[in-house]
Amino acid sequence: MIRRTAALAAALTLVLSGCTGDPPDTEPREGLLRVLAGSELADMEPILEQAERETGVEVAITEIGTLDGAQQVVSGKADGRHDAIWFSSNRYLSLHPGAQARLGTATTTMMSPVVLGVRRSAAARLGWDRQAPTWAQVAEAAGQGRFTFGMTSPAASNSGFSALVGVTAALSGRGSALDAAGIDAVAPRLREFFEGQRLTAGSSGWLSDAYLRRQGSGVDGLINYESVLRSLNAAGRLPEPLVIVHPRDGVVTADYPLTLLASAPGHARDAHRRLAAYLRRPDVQRRIMTQLHRRPVNPEVSAAGFAPVPAELPFPARLDAVQALLGAYYDRIRRPSRTLYVLDTSGSMQGERIEQLRTALVALTGGAAGRFERFYNREEVTLIPFNGAPQTPLSYTVPAENPAPVLARIRDTAEGLKAEGGTAIYDSLLRAYEVADRQIARDPDRFTSIVLMSDGENTEGADSADFHARFAGLPERLRGVPVFPVLFGEAAAGEMERLAGLTGGRVFDARSQSLDVVFREIRGYQ
Repeated sequence: MIRRTAALAAALTLVLSGCTGDPPDTEPREGLLRVLAGSELADMEPILEQAERETGVEVAITEIGTLDGAQQVVSGKADGRHDAIWFSSNRYLSLHPGAQARLGTATTTMMSPVVLGVRRSAAARLGWDRQAPTWAQVAEAAGQGRFTFGMTSPAASNSGFSALVGVTAALSGRGSALDAAGIDAVAPRLREFFEGQRLTAGSSGWLSDAYLRRQGSGVDGLINYESVLRSLNAAGRLPEPLVIVHPRDGVVTADYPLTLLASAPGHARDAHRRLAAYLRRPDVQRRIMTQLHRRPVNPEVSAAGFAPVPAELPFPARLDAVQALLGAYYDRIRRPSRTLYVLDTSGSMQGERIEQLRTALVALTGGAAGRFERFYNREEVTLIPFNGAPQTPLSYTVPAENPAPVLARIRDTAEGLKAEGGTAIYDSLLRAYEVADRQIARDPDRFTSIVLMSDGENTEGADSADFHARFAGLPERLRGVPVFPVLFGEAAAGEMERLAGLTGGRVFDARSQSLDVVFREIRGYQ
């Protein structure tokens, strides 16, 4: 029988459980392979359905980000819960001491470099349709305002992580010898590069959707997997196709190793062997190439229609260098964030629910959240509690140096939230857009987003129809601010889905997992 967790819709063979690393409801048994995998592998579902019919191996996938997944493996939490991992790369995992002892056989299954997809007119304007640029030339164009792009968060998605590592390696020339001093030296050039970033996302797929929404709004292209960019072109939804640009000084390539965990039982080892052999069969490799636009790894299959891949850029050889690079990216290099939290503090939130909300917010000040999930240095954070009406917005800017006192003030505010009164969702959301309007006018150079958390239906003030009508009249700069609704308690799921679709956001479900986990997951989109 095929299952998904309750948080997601039913499907056939893949068993997905969101992005938390929690396993699907599966017990180990003959013919089942429980796999901890990257979210971009959801498109492998048709291939895996056929694999089950032909090999008898059912694949149960739990989605997780590459960095979080590596932590699950290193900590031993994956042992006994999963039989294998399937990330876009094992490079980051290999940097952790002791990680190798937790891994068994690894089989490379397909490849896709992280490259540029540039609107055809922009590529012609920049001359990149005639000669591929170097990463330094891309940085120069971005710094001068001649090239803008979208990229995923490197702490949440491997495409963004690979892009950051690759760009740093190319601009610094330090390669595997990269260290904290080298990061400081190359930081000004990286800031120049990321001057051009206009879209961020927690996954490659959502980034593509955001780009589709922003067509004609000044975003010239994407940094993403070659396969994702080719899929966008093939789908026929782009008014202007993307030119696939491989920077000529090198790329970082995903090779998707299906890797057995050393703790896997004997029947899982056999399932892994059968599935890995199936995925490398010439006929299956051709399906992966033609249907999913990833490059074959079986030398018997020609990569027809793919341009030659430039040299592979070196990957840092030390974990502390990678962590220092990620820290510099969020706190010093990329455009800072602006996040407005519209928080339900109505009477129905009394008791455990308001306590969960306090805990989730406190975690983002550096409590239980990871280093790259807390509020970033330079980030502008606004809390707008609401019940029967929106309460006074409270705004904080986390300083670039010594952020602790401001984080403590946010923590104190979160711990002081109290539950009472009715639920004015849409009045409060409209108030958030008013606040965002003033903030954007004062300081436009930020990624701006709104998080809406409510445990029930709207009972006061404007309703959903009123909000949709008002939203249509907002200026373009505000209509580009996404709302990320969080389902909690008895929240109206249908209304929240429509709200996310209207604003270009995404719904997150805290009804089947803890609110603090969901708040941390949203950080990849901010």
